[in-house]
Amino acid sequence: MLLTRRSALTTVAAATTLPLIRRARAQGAPIRIGVMNDQSGPYTNTTGVTSVVCAKQALEDFGVATKGMNVEVISADHQNKPDLAVSIARQWFDRDGVDVLLDVPTSSVALALQSVVREKNKVYLNVGAATSALTGSQCSPNFIHWTYDTYMLSKSTGGAMVKAGGDTWFFMTADYAFGKQLQSDTSDLIVKAGGKVLGSALYPFPETTDFSSFLVQAQASGAKVLGLANAGGDTINSIKQAAEFGINKSMKIAGLLMFVNDVHALGLDIAQGLNLTESFYWDMNEGTRAFTKRVLPKTPKNYPNSIHAGCYSATLHYLKTVADMGAVEVRKDGVATVNRMKAMPVEDELFGKSKIREDGRNLVPAYLFEVKKPSESKGPWDYYNLKVTTSGEDVYRPLADGHCSFVKT
Repeated sequence: MLLTRRSALTTVAAATTLPLIRRARAQGAPIRIGVMNDQSGPYTNTTGVTSVVCAKQALEDFGVATKGMNVEVISADHQNKPDLAVSIARQWFDRDGVDVLLDVPTSSVALALQSVVREKNKVYLNVGAATSALTGSQCSPNFIHWTYDTYMLSKSTGGAMVKAGGDTWFFMTADYAFGKQLQSDTSDLIVKAGGKVLGSALYPFPETTDFSSFLVQAQASGAKVLGLANAGGDTINSIKQAAEFGINKSMKIAGLLMFVNDVHALGLDIAQGLNLTESFYWDMNEGTRAFTKRVLPKTPKNYPNSIHAGCYSATLHYLKTVADMGAVEVRKDGVATVNRMKAMPVEDELFGKSKIREDGRNLVPAYLFEVKKPSESKGPWDYYNLKVTTSGEDVYRPLADGHCSFVKT
């Protein structure tokens, strides 16, 4: 086939126009927020679809449509598998135009995604994972940790137990990054306070459902406190089986990561008296109650917890950043977007005012709650008595102790 002068000019013109078309499409494409979490496993109720609903509620409350902003929320179930999560993230970034990862419970999954987000220079707003390594040894300038971590939980819940006389501990620990980190952080606090760790049992995650052999080890240790370094369905099953063995009568049980949804699944007869830490409670004040009233019709039978509230709060702050920078600028550079999020004041009706530290740690307060007796509860999901409030500045690991590689201290 001969290439004529006219066809050559047409080919050159098309080649010149294509980048302009692609650029126009890129500028007109929606900002996409990808909520990745457990929607079929042990963390279904503590994260799951309710996290997606809360992220979408942030879009509605911010009024993206009235502000002329084009923003979408999509979601996927990572099934608590790091390799699956990495595959989903790469597809989202490379094919589906996702700009932000949100939620991502299960610490092993969360850690696996750090390098992917950094490679693609996107934004990573983690709410559901707990390991403090995310803002420490495995920190990233593309990352913000929103509502809690293992250091905060150990200081709030573990610290309260030690002060109350629980100075000898036995841990039952899920065998992955979160469980090990939570046991390590809590053990350090116990020892510094003059207590002792008498033993621990590491169990396979997520396939373990029968905890009887581990509970027998705990009882035989003679420890005053059984520390549960697990979460979700594992925590619920551990506490139920401990009650069946009568262990709750001979040992104090510390659910180091529990949520209002776990208390609901247990029932107050079993859960009463437990100490736990959350950074949000639906019945805390007028703002938290108003938020719950808005989302509850979309999440029947599952009240929002601190992870769900964090997905709302993180999304809202991101939207404020998009409005401030513009969608085109936000897409250009994930690190620059995260830096702008850190520089802007954080405030909403769920957490009040907070500050995002240089290492990406959002310094929200921690609330130590005691689960009510059945006779104290005045209605559905009325489960908590507030015992102690610790400020974000005091409850999280000091910045210098995290040894985050890009932070100058």
